[in-house]
Amino acid sequence: MSTAIAANDAVIVAYSRTPIGRARKGSLAGERPEDLGLAAVRGAMAKLPQLQGEHIADSYFGCAMPQGAQGDNVGRRIMVLAGLDNVPAATVNRFCASSLQATAMAAQAIRAGDGEVFVVGGVESTSSTPPITDSPYPGFAQSAHRADELFESGAQWSDPRTAGQLPDIYISMGKTAEFVARKTGTTRADQDEWALTSQLRASQAVKDGYFAREITPFTTAAGMLVKDDDGPRPSTSLETLSGLKPVFHESGTVTAGNASPLNDGASALVVMSAQRADELGLTPLARILGSAASGLSPEIMGLGPVESSRLLLQRLGLGINDIDIVELNEAFAAQVVPTVRELGADPEKVNPFGGAIALGHPFGATGTRLVGTLVNGLQAKDGALGLATLCVGGGQGMAMVVERLS
Repeated sequence: MSTAIAANDAVIVAYSRTPIGRARKGSLAGERPEDLGLAAVRGAMAKLPQLQGEHIADSYFGCAMPQGAQGDNVGRRIMVLAGLDNVPAATVNRFCASSLQATAMAAQAIRAGDGEVFVVGGVESTSSTPPITDSPYPGFAQSAHRADELFESGAQWSDPRTAGQLPDIYISMGKTAEFVARKTGTTRADQDEWALTSQLRASQAVKDGYFAREITPFTTAAGMLVKDDDGPRPSTSLETLSGLKPVFHESGTVTAGNASPLNDGASALVVMSAQRADELGLTPLARILGSAASGLSPEIMGLGPVESSRLLLQRLGLGINDIDIVELNEAFAAQVVPTVRELGADPEKVNPFGGAIALGHPFGATGTRLVGTLVNGLQAKDGALGLATLCVGGGQGMAMVVERLS
């Protein structure tokens, strides 16, 4: 759907991310979230020697769990550490879509004329996040009890609203995946097969040096250089995956092998108006065509990408067959498989370089990671249009479509 580029179109001119480490036991477990975010920002800025701090209007950083070391507007600390004291910053929370929301905010601000250059990104140091101790809102106590009874009985999920009850907004993500699997008839075999595909694709991409296009190596506080993601396991087999025990219920289907792990990492994009990119002599990588968010019952949050993607594609006058690559976050294979089916997407076009089951899912950083990997993928495969989409805790979905420009 390529059209003439307008002066106030939002374009992506640089992307960088850290390697993704496994939480608590991985290569980045001892690192501060500010340092992870700083590495991603510096990696992106290093690709733009023409860009000076005075050009940047604002910065938005996603963080899914903004507490502990990640609290008190971690985005602002990242910008100050980067030497960009003059650049304001906001930390954005839409759980797993936090940095995708940050990117959408920058694109919207550019179109509105509120600024021409934005640094956006996300960070999550799951290793340093303290346990949540907040008391649940009393009105949801009964719904949590109902959801637990339904879960433990092994019954198929049913919409609590039809019985005049609230859904359980505090439900664990693993239970939502089990509910999605039951609701959609997604089998353990379906999930393990997708998980294997993710691992094999990611391992091949690593072997081909694909992720070197986007990873900024990170030197830890102990002096260790980390260049690769912790997650990909090239030796994974269906036999290994099928031998793993379910995590959330003894008769369930979700395992450690067909779900994303807990992770640490950061990612960053530089987004600006097409006019400013031209003035600075920069060649845009991609244009942001639009974004959309949607809501659904928190108990089946994994299906969130279906409606958000449909809303956005319809708004843009596109169909799923117009999309060359889909970067769909793999929170759980239990939600990926039915989402691909419901969207009618070609599985070969979905996560061609592997997804979060293999690469990892540092919540707040995943949105911009998806967009950056998508742009790189469109370049590598000579594609034109890409869709980044993911499910969101609390019962949401979010999507963004980009058009490759170079």
